[in-house]
Amino acid sequence: MRIGAPGAEKPVVRVDDTHYIDVSDVTPDFDERFFGSGGVALLADRIRQGDVREFGDERIGAPIARPHQILCIGLNYSDHAAETGQAVPDEPILFTKSPNTLVGPNDDVRIPRGATKTDWEVELGIVIGRRTAYLDSVDEARAAIAGYLVVNDVSERAFQMERGGQWSKGKSAETFNPAGPWLVTPDEIADVNDLDMWLDVNGVRRQTGNTKTMIFDPYVIVHHLSQFMVLEPGDLINTGTPPGVGMGLRPQVWLQPGDVMELGIDGLGTQRQRVVGPR
Repeated sequence: MRIGAPGAEKPVVRVDDTHYIDVSDVTPDFDERFFGSGGVALLADRIRQGDVREFGDERIGAPIARPHQILCIGLNYSDHAAETGQAVPDEPILFTKSPNTLVGPNDDVRIPRGATKTDWEVELGIVIGRRTAYLDSVDEARAAIAGYLVVNDVSERAFQMERGGQWSKGKSAETFNPAGPWLVTPDEIADVNDLDMWLDVNGVRRQTGNTKTMIFDPYVIVHHLSQFMVLEPGDLINTGTPPGVGMGLRPQVWLQPGDVMELGIDGLGTQRQRVVGPR
């Protein structure tokens, strides 16, 4: 985890819901250098030393520092593709999201200027653990993954679908990628391809899904992307969303200032964001 004010977060390891260990004496941040140097393994010795502290009212930041890139996979759940009226893809659909969209799991989400169709998307996020290119097999992708987290791939559909060009312009407004509350290492997840996920808006359940209905699982995604680009340590990959987004509802429903989104994935924690208006 990372806790503290925006831009001044400190790296910690969560012990339980009320306790953590400060590991800023091991690394200044959970960033590219940390992941690229095998930092996750180095934390084990520090954790054994103890010095357990109690959580107070600290803000929870995104569990990773701003990554080199945020890569996103579109239409990765067959039932979500159906609700949007689009065909199931033959291979992963890739778009990018500006890295400066990354915020904490409970930070406000700001609707951008000119937006009319802002939407929600609960997703499983993958963090890359080492420099990765041209993986030889899907199974080899397992060793390239540092861990998993909850993300909300907030989207402005009018910018995404009605303004031409790439999807990225509808994905990259400030605050459009809440992440966390923590990064979970693969050894703590029994089966990443069988995790329940959900999202509520104003207390109404909108999304209910499970990662087992992904078209392309995390290992396929990482292997596939490595054939086209170099994945850097600390890079974030958003893997797609199950059905129930506002665009797929009839009538369609869009986020408004004052709305509250609550979402989570089994074992990876929960998020809560208040929606605020444009600057």
